[in-house]
Amino acid sequence: MNSVNNMVSEQDKEWKQRLSRLAYRVTRNGATERPFTGEHYLEERNGDYHCICCGHLLFTSEMKYHSGCGWPAFHTEHEDAGIKRIVDISHGMRRIEVKCGKCDAHLGHVFEDGPQEFGGERYCINSVCLDFKMERSE
Repeated sequence: MNSVNNMVSEQDKEWKQRLSRLAYRVTRNGATERPFTGEHYLEERNGDYHCICCGHLLFTSEMKYHSGCGWPAFHTEHEDAGIKRIVDISHGMRRIEVKCGKCDAHLGHVFEDGPQEFGGERYCINSVCLDFKMERSE
């Protein structure tokens, strides 16, 4: 095995140890959690949403809204998130998959049915991909 494959294998092994089984399946294999079941779906506290795999800042609570889709929805990504977009033609449809800009973790998909006042996008994100850090009150 060459050094690149060995490094990926070691990182994969670390993620399997550190993440829950569901978080691993979603972030590393592109699975989806069941709708209306995620821990952050109805989260309303102020804070930041980071990638569960690498800790990279993805969204803030100001960007979150209730879309009714069954997963946490955000109208905008954090300016430093650098979320990657990839055409996904699986499941007989064309969607845009979104991945963490730092570690390539699968997060969910982005759709064009979001709030128009913020550009019209809806980031539909699996809760299990997110680490929510509540804002501290001073």
